[in-house]
Amino acid sequence: YERGAIKKHEKIRPDKVAERTAHMVALRAQTGLILLAFKATQMTKDLIAQTVQGPSIFDFTCGAGIHHTVWRIEAAQAAVDAFGEMDHLYIADGHHRIESALNARDVLRSKNGNNAGNEAYDFVMAGMFPSDELRILPYNRVVKDLDGVGEKEFFEQLRTDFEIREVEASPPDVHGEIHMYYGRRWYALIFRGEQMERGPIERLDVTILQKHVLEPVLGIGDPSSDDRLGFVGGARGIEELERIVDAGEAEVAFALYPTTMDDLFAVSDMGEIMPPKSTWFEPKLKDGLFVHLI
Repeated sequence: YERGAIKKHEKIRPDKVAERTAHMVALRAQTGLILLAFKATQMTKDLIAQTVQGPSIFDFTCGAGIHHTVWRIEAAQAAVDAFGEMDHLYIADGHHRIESALNARDVLRSKNGNNAGNEAYDFVMAGMFPSDELRILPYNRVVKDLDGVGEKEFFEQLRTDFEIREVEASPPDVHGEIHMYYGRRWYALIFRGEQMERGPIERLDVTILQKHVLEPVLGIGDPSSDDRLGFVGGARGIEELERIVDAGEAEVAFALYPTTMDDLFAVSDMGEIMPPKSTWFEPKLKDGLFVHLI
């Protein structure tokens, strides 16, 4: 991670890193997995296929209805060889956890004073998943108010960059189309700008929404800090967006087309940072299922 072999795509918040670092140092343990993605090779496919033929060490369904099955890879050298072929791993979820683990290592290393480079704190616990078996769900948005803009003016401003049509309740199924819930009706906002032809960050639907709706129309300049903006994980469905708006907790909601793994790889390989809350991975392994004591 320090030398860039584990690539990131998300900006981290110092306050969250400080909290997680203190947590790890106090517990002397890492309790939450970092989720890493890798581009599968024939060696990793063979390794996994062979491993899952044997008996599992965990097999249960958690309270959220997610079925977990875990096998131990007994052929350690085969795993080292398979992953040794790769130049990079990619953080899918867990930017704050991995940065905090690095900080916790530095804190504990300074306290130890005698480091051989292979102490427990020199390692980080992560789950590595083949990218073609990972699913990214959208990270949808809700906005508390229209920033003083009337309904007629709101729609007029949207038409500057979007074709608008009323649709049935549904998430968008194509890139460049954003579904909006307002006034108990669903609308498709179909983007017609040149941004679709630009780089991987500009093409993201979260970027299109931010640059052409949230900032210029609704006055949300910094999505990471504006308390008028809320984020809703895609696993909760568009029904949750309807509930939030109908309950008066927000005035408008936006359902987005999900970021793809290819998008994530492209941004990471460029050394760039995605907009806040661009990806939502589901399901996740339960925290505490694996614990790395330090």
